Amino acid sequence: MTHRMRVLATLGSLLWAAPALAQDQAPGAPVKTLPPLRISGNVSFGLGQTSGNKDTLTFNGSYDLKFDQRPRNVLKSNGLLLYGKTGGELSTQQYRMWARDEYTFDTRAFAYAEVRYLHDLFKGIRYLVAPTAGFGYKIVNDKRMTLSLSAGAGGAWEQDYDVPLATTGAVTFEEKFTRKISAGATIGQSFSTLWNIADFGDALYLLGANVTSTLVGKAQLKIEVLDSYKTRPPLPGLLRNDLALITSIVYKF
Repeated sequence: MTHRMRVLATLGSLLWAAPALAQDQAPGAPVKTLPPLRISGNVSFGLGQTSGNKDTLTFNGSYDLKFDQRPRNVLKSNGLLLYGKTGGELSTQQYRMWARDEYTFDTRAFAYAEVRYLHDLFKGIRYLVAPTAGFGYKIVNDKRMTLSLSAGAGGAWEQDYDVPLATTGAVTFEEKFTRKISAGATIGQSFSTLWNIADFGDALYLLGANVTSTLVGKAQLKIEVLDSYKTRPPLPGLLRNDLALITSIVYKF
């Protein structure tokens, strides 16, 4: 009986509230709904293998997504996987991920909150997580060319192999550039850095440059150079700089 009374009470309150809800919407007025969620981006994959004096196997995969539901607010995310073996032994293992919630004030200025993640076995980084927030400005923003700068601050949690977890404040800077050089070809360049706020001599720099050309339909060929530079490697004997040349097939959607 108690359960039935609760159900009847709930139905009664809904019936009582229905006329009030109906009065909020003027007769014949269109129902207010959110604009449909627009998703755009691309995924890419690449595979390379050589055999002979030394056998090598390399694989790369990446994604780039943009979720656009409201005119001023956009969610962006991208990720990268690099994996390779040389002579049957692991020689490359790197994962990157980045997500940003961006709010645009006008056609140029914007604010953002983002988080970065990095795992790089051969740089000695088990994981590096850095959530930050800041502001940016689009110096050029048209159909043929974009150029933007952004800077922010937050924190960083870095767990290196055989090294205790380090928690620090962080300052970031990022620059991105793209230019359409023909109907089917685009060049791009990016640079980002993460500084330890207590010691700016401790930093991680990431640089990328690419050229993309349409193959057929929504398929593209992409050639990219990625350079990562850590000023203070966590373990002795590790090089500060790593360079990767990536060739992949891209599918846009």
